[in-house]
Amino acid sequence: MPEPLTPTRILEATEDVLRRFGPAKATVVDVARALGVSHGSVYRHFGSKAALREAVTQRWLDQSHTTLSAVADAEGPAGPRLREWLAALFAAKRRKAGDDPELFATYMVLVGENSGVVERHIETMIEQLARIVGSGVRDGEFRAADPAATARALWDATNRFHDPAYAAEWSRPGIDEAFEVVCDLVLRGLRA
Repeated sequence: MPEPLTPTRILEATEDVLRRFGPAKATVVDVARALGVSHGSVYRHFGSKAALREAVTQRWLDQSHTTLSAVADAEGPAGPRLREWLAALFAAKRRKAGDDPELFATYMVLVGENSGVVERHIETMIEQLARIVGSGVRDGEFRAADPAATARALWDATNRFHDPAYAAEWSRPGIDEAFEVVCDLVLRGLRA
């Protein structure tokens, strides 16, 4: 008996198709063919090619949210949690760029098409940072008048280590040291 057609199966097949054909040539018909179903079956789950591509982009960006949220909401001092959160984000982005460069290039195109998805992702990331900063302020560890504004500034200050536009730099010698210097700087700046 064939596996039921689910949104998850469709998204997994879409990733494979995008990896093989790239975003310019991948079609819903290719996804349906990979699943052994009609393209109409795919459209019953995702109303358009754009909706399918947006869902794939969302899924890709959401993969890091759970891990990072666990770090943001963990117990303990905010300073080490902030450093761990930034390091986990950097590691996740590096893995995505280095482990599967074809799919990463595809996602760069998809992310460009789905600015709303990207904006929601960034807001989720900044909210997590704000929770860390806020807990540090409450515990007297950090000094910040507005944790949300401080979180946005942290996001901007560490852009080199998570914005895919900088992916080519992530494997260069010295990048880990540069990351540590930036972390030390922002943590010193936040200390109460």
